[in-house]
Amino acid sequence: MGSSAGRRGLRPLAFIVVLLVACLAQMRTTLAREAALLDVNGVIGPATTAYLRRAFRAASDRDAALVILRMDTPGGLDAATREIVRDILASPLPIIAYVGPGGARAASAGTYILYASHLAGMAPGTNLGAATPVQLGVGRQPLGGRPRDGGGDDEGDATDVPTEAHAAKAVNDAVAYIRGLAELRGRNADWAERAVRRAASLPAKAALEQRVIDIVAPDPQDLLRQADGRVVRLEHKDMRLETAGLRILPIEPDWRERFLATITDPNIAYILMLIGIYGVLFELAAAPGTVLPGVAGAICLLVGLYALHLLPISYAGAGLVALGVALMVGEAFAPSVVLGTGGIAAFVIGSLLLFDTGTPGFSLSWQVVAAATAATAALLIFVLAAAVRAHRLRVVTGEGGLRGSPGEVLTWDGQEGHVQVHGERWRARAAGPLAPGQRVRVVARDRLVLAVEPEADRPPRR
Repeated sequence: MGSSAGRRGLRPLAFIVVLLVACLAQMRTTLAREAALLDVNGVIGPATTAYLRRAFRAASDRDAALVILRMDTPGGLDAATREIVRDILASPLPIIAYVGPGGARAASAGTYILYASHLAGMAPGTNLGAATPVQLGVGRQPLGGRPRDGGGDDEGDATDVPTEAHAAKAVNDAVAYIRGLAELRGRNADWAERAVRRAASLPAKAALEQRVIDIVAPDPQDLLRQADGRVVRLEHKDMRLETAGLRILPIEPDWRERFLATITDPNIAYILMLIGIYGVLFELAAAPGTVLPGVAGAICLLVGLYALHLLPISYAGAGLVALGVALMVGEAFAPSVVLGTGGIAAFVIGSLLLFDTGTPGFSLSWQVVAAATAATAALLIFVLAAAVRAHRLRVVTGEGGLRGSPGEVLTWDGQEGHVQVHGERWRARAAGPLAPGQRVRVVARDRLVLAVEPEADRPPRR
């Protein structure tokens, strides 16, 4: 009887436990009804990698259902692109690459990212492709032949091999890379190869017809509607997407990623480096002890060097820039037309070679190079030279101004007396007797007493 009563008492408790489990499951389902929206606008570089890595992690922490990666990019750096692709392949959440809004493009690096994503979509009026590593081509032309659109004939593709061995290696590596991504996601691998070898491009409708993408949608809401029920491969298992009614949650870059994006602009990094050099040089050579130029210069130099460390720079270009600065500094200390002219030439050539990626957005503006060259030449050759000359001038005030000054003996007794220097009467002493009216020269000062010697014993100081 007691056992029966105990079982009846456990029934309400079991009911409460089941209800709590159901509520928790419902809450988890509700929390998961989000689609994280990430925007990649402009060139893809270190800041893009940092932003996407943090955003993928944030979306996973929020239990988002999936990630929409909306792109409008002309391309980017190879190293940054490969890091993003690795993060996509390792993502625990489905990722939909979406080229949008209308008028956007996913060129070069954007094509690789689209091929790596679990689903790919485009808005009407967008395009993708042109995935050739153009920085290695002669005259910046696509390697392996002239550009074609995606509708061209495939004949001859196999023979499109660049003549330069290093260029052939780069193209073949890129082809193998994008074909591997295409086979992983079940997309058109032949067109992917044409995008690399021939810089082929496709508009949205043609990309859908040729199985390059999965969806054409005018906006993210329609993209989610069309993605509902599709099956994607995620972590070695198939997953059916339930995207109908998902709430879109934008995840914006934070201040660190915006700051990184600013300083990794080649023009900004270049200017920061030069400001740092100016500040340190003027602290050391022109105005020691002022502190501010040195501190500001050191900060700018370190930030600029950090940004350059993240960017693919030419060490030959960096060496020429350093040589140019050194020659112009030498011109300030030892005026010579040869040093100044050589310094300016080395500085200009080095600046133009410093960033040689061929990637849009990762090259120096010639206007910046011209302005920097003029400013550097003016500051180092003229301003620094004037400061050096000022330091070399004879001191005309204080003890330094008195030392070496001529004077005349007014009165003298033994080894002491009075002299007139700069129109003023001074007490003086000397090693031997002097006569009134005799010309002397000041050799030192001890408070209000001058040490003098006959002018004939020491030639006038020039």
